[in-house]
Amino acid sequence: MNQYIQAATRDNTRRSYQSAIEHYEVTWGGFLPATANNIAEYLADHAETLAFTTLKQRAAALARWHIDQGFPDPTKSSLVKKVLKGIRELHPVNPKQAKPLQLEPLSQIVDYLEQEIADNPLSLVSYRDKALVLLGFWRGFRSDELCRLNTEFINVAPNNGLELYLPRSKGDKQSVGRAYYAPALKHLCPVKAYQDWIGLAKIEAGPVFRAINRWGQVSDKALNPNSIVPLLRSLFKKASISMPEQYSSHSLRRGFASWASENGWSLKALMEYVGWQDPKSALRYIDNSIQKSQFIELM
Repeated sequence: MNQYIQAATRDNTRRSYQSAIEHYEVTWGGFLPATANNIAEYLADHAETLAFTTLKQRAAALARWHIDQGFPDPTKSSLVKKVLKGIRELHPVNPKQAKPLQLEPLSQIVDYLEQEIADNPLSLVSYRDKALVLLGFWRGFRSDELCRLNTEFINVAPNNGLELYLPRSKGDKQSVGRAYYAPALKHLCPVKAYQDWIGLAKIEAGPVFRAINRWGQVSDKALNPNSIVPLLRSLFKKASISMPEQYSSHSLRRGFASWASENGWSLKALMEYVGWQDPKSALRYIDNSIQKSQFIELM
């Protein structure tokens, strides 16, 4: 039974909640179970040092701990709600967004990787990174989705595309899974990049994107989602992309959303392709320099 209870909470959420509880107990010195006043003081003490979204996540973790242990949830009190509202009013923050990866720098990155491959035809890292960037861009995948891709759930139709299936993802609240499709293209093709990578790495089962050590040995385990941002920034720097520190794994998703909007995709089509349920989520990923009026009219 315990294995099913554990499976009901996603690994990332479980780690995040555990970290939040440790911060409350060890770093701040709080006691559990807590009172509403304890939680309010904890939030107020970190109002100037932690982002509001982080504070809400910490409160959610504390709420989950109390519920799981059979105690009343102190975060539901009017005091805690007022403190959170006050923090949001007094410490407004303009949310930072990753710079979208546009088609021109995407081509520049792929050109760099192809030159690396030409100089070293057995460069596993270059093949992997090329497949990761192209598949991440054209599918609008997040880092966790890229790391969850398994070859068992991918079918290749040469000259047509890739049929992909993810048993679960962040947006899939019911964990029913979702099918995706990646197109075969004449240029910057994610299908060929994927085939080249798994062929050279001899991956027949298991995770698609894996760590590679200094001796060129490919791990059996998937890349950690937290490793994607430094991987991309390092790659972008090597490819001479301006200000690589402004990019993150969300740059692939934002880049595709911006490309789709520039090419006349409707908001509905973009949402269905990427898997967004909320129109506001889609609009957050579209580059601010692009007119959004055509989408807003459809909301």
